[in-house]
Amino acid sequence: MQPVLSLDNVSYAYHNLKSETPALSEISFQVREGEFLAIAGPSGCGKSTLLSIIAGLLKPEKGSLTFGSASTIGYMLQHDHLFEWRTIYQNVILGLELNKAITKENTDYVLQLLKDYGLYSFRDKKPSELSGGMRQRAALIRTMAIKPDLLLLDEPFSALDFQTRLTVSADIGNIIRSTGKTAILITHDLSEAITLADRVLVLSKRPATIKHELPIHFEIDRTSPLAIRATPIYQTYFNLLWKELSDDLSENEIT
Repeated sequence: MQPVLSLDNVSYAYHNLKSETPALSEISFQVREGEFLAIAGPSGCGKSTLLSIIAGLLKPEKGSLTFGSASTIGYMLQHDHLFEWRTIYQNVILGLELNKAITKENTDYVLQLLKDYGLYSFRDKKPSELSGGMRQRAALIRTMAIKPDLLLLDEPFSALDFQTRLTVSADIGNIIRSTGKTAILITHDLSEAITLADRVLVLSKRPATIKHELPIHFEIDRTSPLAIRATPIYQTYFNLLWKELSDDLSENEIT
């Protein structure tokens, strides 16, 4: 089966009049259909640059990207970016409006997503009336509304407090798995990467290269992040990933 996405020796650098700052160096990997891939690495190593290249917001200076079955990409950012002057329903159909895809089939799909993820009764509320976790669910529904083949998640839980982050990341992970979506998560949080992903790629400090690739498998159900973190294999995964990152990080740079 053709991969949803393939990167082949992708490199990128930022330029100004005085200097060049290399961000990525010869990044190569593939993403399979239905896979949840996490990409972890130290702050400033180029994770978000990589996601911007995949999203088409930046063009690689070297190397290439090949998309297989991924014709539509959804991008969920670090902040929800919900518009206060629009209701939750009006916010989650924004992508459909921009793509001129407001049809009964699509709006029925959005309403079902709102019901499935506990936001239907809040559909006429404004964003300020919702908690941070509910706003992130709304942001995901807005992303899912266009029925993307590939979901890009750029540290979408980083603005939440620890307890909310734990709950919302589990909810969103379960939503993505239940719908069979292919997803790439950018994170600096090893626990988050292990809990959510089928596979973790570890990037080096800038210019980023792929230092390590770790498949993730748990025998128990993934609906409870606390149950996952209590398993011996979780600690094994954490130690392996920590070892890969410890050369580039001080302890206060990663959680």
